[in-house]
Amino acid sequence: MAKYIRYFICIAFGLTLGLSITLSGKENTRAPQTKASYPLLMDIISTVETYYVDEVTQEELIQAAINGIFTQLDPYSAFLDQEAFSEIKDANRGEYFGFGIEVATEEDQVTIISPFPHSPAAIAGIQPGDRIVKVNNKNVNAKRLDSVLKQIKFHSQNNLAINLSLSRHNSNQIIDVTLKPSLIDVHSISGELLQGSIGYLKISSFQDDTTADLIKQLSQWQDKPITGLILDLRNNPGGLLDQAIKIADLFLAKGRIVSTRGRFFDANSDYFASPQNMFAQLPLTVLINKGSASASEVLAAALQENKRATLIGEKSFGKGTVQSLIPTLIEGNAIKLTIAHYTTPKGRDIHSIGVEPDINIETETITADENMPIINSLSPHDEIAKDKLVNLAITWIKDHS
Repeated sequence: MAKYIRYFICIAFGLTLGLSITLSGKENTRAPQTKASYPLLMDIISTVETYYVDEVTQEELIQAAINGIFTQLDPYSAFLDQEAFSEIKDANRGEYFGFGIEVATEEDQVTIISPFPHSPAAIAGIQPGDRIVKVNNKNVNAKRLDSVLKQIKFHSQNNLAINLSLSRHNSNQIIDVTLKPSLIDVHSISGELLQGSIGYLKISSFQDDTTADLIKQLSQWQDKPITGLILDLRNNPGGLLDQAIKIADLFLAKGRIVSTRGRFFDANSDYFASPQNMFAQLPLTVLINKGSASASEVLAAALQENKRATLIGEKSFGKGTVQSLIPTLIEGNAIKLTIAHYTTPKGRDIHSIGVEPDINIETETITADENMPIINSLSPHDEIAKDKLVNLAITWIKDHS
């Protein structure tokens, strides 16, 4: 009899356990009934910290929660610890240690926006629009952009080389490069007078002092018989929006420069040109390519749509969002957050579209005989003199002077 009793007890226990598992499965398939809230988050963190099979600290769980927040946002938003925040402030001052690349997602691929001039990336021949397919021999995709950025940051901060495999537009060739981080001193403005007294201005990025440096350069030409200006925004990944607006104002006597639209009051603004400007009567051309992004596109579109300049080159990258650095309550940290979309003077949203030049010249057309850019083999003056797009701009200015 005892044998049968044990038998029925085992059956009852098995049925109870099976029912429990079945009910648990049904519970997990139902939509959550509890509204997500801060107390719920803290409860989850506390529960995991207390009962999870492996030890996980509260700090690690909070960091994971922070990371999870930014996976729900766009790739331009991020939490910046003290070191990362300091690096961005240094970059805005023109000081940068790293590989010299700006990365984003485009068409579901991890894409190089632009290499910084004279950076390890530029010296290695990396070009705007190159797609990163492998990092240290591991495949990547747009869904792993955060992982790619973390690897690049880790290697930069620890002064380690990184291996990138790149695919190039209109080519099946995979290019492997090894980059070593270095200190990059980014001079955002360079200029010189070309043949026919044409002023050439290269803006490599928009930093704290970019407008002041541009005014200084233009002032040196005030008494010169200048016949036209070339503004080169190629491979300029952007930077500080206010600098792009101020520079547009230098060349415009009237008209809207840009409009921004966001969810809170201060994110909604319209910026207009003031009457004061420099070289107002001179023909102006602006050179752009697929490496021209963000603040570069604001400046190019403002000058184009106000009919102040002719754009020459290829369609720009297409980044139509505005980021702000917002300090956190913990001193030294910050949040880089997308707070607004911007539109051009005519109300166009160029995000993922780009700015179309007036004279479209594909980069492949003018560099078909070159696999890699010429680095260090020519002086800066000779490089400009041999630049086919610059020469096209010179011809346009001569025809319109």
